[in-house]
Amino acid sequence: MPRVLIVEDDPDIGAVLDYNLQKEGFETRLTDSGARALRLMRESPADLMVLDLMLPDVHGLDVCRELRNHSATQGVAILMLTAKGQENDRLMGLEAGADDYIVKPFSIRELVLRAKAVLRRSEGANADAAARIESGPIVVDEAAHRVFVNGQETPLTNTEYKLLVLFMKRPGRVFTRRQLLDQVWNMPGDIVTRTVDTHVKRLREKLGEAGSAVETVRTVGYRYMTLRA
Repeated sequence: MPRVLIVEDDPDIGAVLDYNLQKEGFETRLTDSGARALRLMRESPADLMVLDLMLPDVHGLDVCRELRNHSATQGVAILMLTAKGQENDRLMGLEAGADDYIVKPFSIRELVLRAKAVLRRSEGANADAAARIESGPIVVDEAAHRVFVNGQETPLTNTEYKLLVLFMKRPGRVFTRRQLLDQVWNMPGDIVTRTVDTHVKRLREKLGEAGSAVETVRTVGYRYMTLRA
């Protein structure tokens, strides 16, 4: 049973989310505090966090960044749910590490479907895509949704994982930022954002020396070049 932590300071919305997610087979916990959410995630990480931004103590963006900065919670799926619906707000949420972003008012049915989709991506539940990809010191086990560098597991966020798999499946191919926005984020390519650059930078950092496999193609985008083991 997937575990969901709902972080929402509006008691009515929190109750609606709690009831409907339980009805759909999720095991839920509910809090209105960003600080308490971080503590709960450190103690027992959930599979998915439904995260409001405008919390009374710690801002939702800071909660998201904190989770992404710690190995025990880097891989948790994060679905932001907020009244802040401007394009810039959405981009900031994605750059902070969110896997999806829903604006209030929202359809509970859509939220449930998107929550399930985010979890499927994070768990690597698509059996048709299950495979083992090896490239030099980097090994991706798609069936288990795990990444290893020089034999050591390297926790990645869902977006970082999707980027790496896309690169490794097409070594040598140059991807423009517009193509990456479309294929990884499902965002229109005409949006001007540093989302791609931010995530590539984080991916390289987590891969360590192997991060040099992701090369920058000036004025165009990025490509992956296979490293020797």
